Amino acid sequence: MNDLQIKMLDMMSWYHDFCVSNNLRYYVVGGTALGAVRHKGFIPWDDDIDVGMPRSDYEKFKELVSTIDHDSRYTVEFPSDKKDFVYPYGKVYDTYTTLIENTRYKTKRGIFIDVFPLDGLGDSKESAVSNFEAIDAKYNILATQVCALRKERSWYKNLAIIVVRCIPSFILNARKTVAQIEALSKKNSFDESVYVANAVGNWHKKEIMRREWLGEPTLYDFETIQVYGPERYHDYLTQLYGDYMKLPPKEKQISHHDYLYFNIEKKYLED
Repeated sequence: MNDLQIKMLDMMSWYHDFCVSNNLRYYVVGGTALGAVRHKGFIPWDDDIDVGMPRSDYEKFKELVSTIDHDSRYTVEFPSDKKDFVYPYGKVYDTYTTLIENTRYKTKRGIFIDVFPLDGLGDSKESAVSNFEAIDAKYNILATQVCALRKERSWYKNLAIIVVRCIPSFILNARKTVAQIEALSKKNSFDESVYVANAVGNWHKKEIMRREWLGEPTLYDFETIQVYGPERYHDYLTQLYGDYMKLPPKEKQISHHDYLYFNIEKKYLED
């Protein structure tokens, strides 16, 4: 592991222990689940950790972490009125570090774990796709509202971002969009649905899963600790990645995150 991954593993150990102590379900998801199965830890070039929590556990987690000692190294943030917190999900931050993400507002916090709510989508594939598409449409609007302009992006996408930013905030703003995403996501119970999803994940429609694939949170070795992941990992990872045990070509073995700056020895709250 590199120094960044060591810090993140410590944070994941804290998060795991907190969830176990409070009887909260969670699963490592996305690339973290792939790393747990294929590498028994981090994908070597990865630089984040993703977890998902069934909505009821996510809401309980949100309530419980509000009582964390303010002197704790780790803090948790959820969608709020803070303009520079641009995400429709929660994040666990290491306050002893600094990381600046390249968003519209140059979001400055610490290194993090993404905590995604997992929501129900209904009992048929058709209703699941329909419900997901409604959420995904709002999520795409949010991404346009809060992402940064980038030279490497096509001109018409940057133009779309500029046009959206010109819409008055009383008509369209990120906080309203996040509220709409949450309202749509909560329509169906995770535990009573055949199909579920991380509706604000990176894989869009590929995120639509049978709930039984996630199943009972199952322990996996992850570097020097254990973490919970999907019970039917083969179905889950095949849905997202296809032949998931095959490594990508060397030129694609890179991080895809857009970080402007990070320092694992500097507290972001000190500036």
